[in-house]
Amino acid sequence: MPLFRSKAEDKVREAGFDPARLPPGQYLTDTWPVLHAGDVPTVDLATWTLEISGEVEQPLSLTYAELTALPAAEVTTDIHCVTRWSRFDAQFTGVHWSELAKLCRPKPSARFAIAQAEQGFTANVPLAAIEDESALVVYEAGGAPLTPDHGWPVRLLVPSKYFWKSAKWLRGIELSAADEPGFWERYGYHNDADYRQEQRYEF
Repeated sequence: MPLFRSKAEDKVREAGFDPARLPPGQYLTDTWPVLHAGDVPTVDLATWTLEISGEVEQPLSLTYAELTALPAAEVTTDIHCVTRWSRFDAQFTGVHWSELAKLCRPKPSARFAIAQAEQGFTANVPLAAIEDESALVVYEAGGAPLTPDHGWPVRLLVPSKYFWKSAKWLRGIELSAADEPGFWERYGYHNDADYRQEQRYEF
C-alpha cells in the first residue's frame, strides 16, 4: 500500500470512520477549504434569479424567495475535492432537482445539465447526476446560510462527482441534449470527474 494511502487511512481510523469511505488519493479534513477561480462575486438578492432553461417545456426564473419557498431537503454526505481533500458528513439544505423538474418539465431530449454561475463559470454533468437523491440546489450548509466564499446565495451540490462540479454562485441550470465541457474541463480536467476512479485530469 502506498505510504500516502496508509497514512491517510490511519487518520480516518483515528477520527472514528471506516477507511473505505476515503476515495483513492484523498485525505480527510474536518475543515471546508476555500478554493475558486476569480473573486467572490457581489450579489444583490433584490435582483438575483435562478434560471432553468434549455430542453424544458417551461423555462423558469425563480427569485431567492421563490426558490427557498419550495419544499426543502436535507442531505448529509461526503464531499471530495480534486485537490485531494475529503470532508465526511457535510450537511446541506436546499431544493432537490425533482421539485424544479415538476415546474420546468424536462423534455425527453434532456440528457445533460450545464450549471451556469457568476463570472461565466460553468460545470457540466449528466442529468442523472443532479437527479441523484443526494444532489441539491443548496442555500444552507451546516444549518446556516452559505457564506459568500462557499457560494452564497446558492450553489449546486453534486456529491457523486469531484467537488468542482458543485458550482458555486449558481445562476442557472441549462438542460441539453448534448454534453458541453465546463470551465475546468476546457482546461484539461476530466469530463466525468468520478472520484472513485480518480478521474482528475484528461491527460
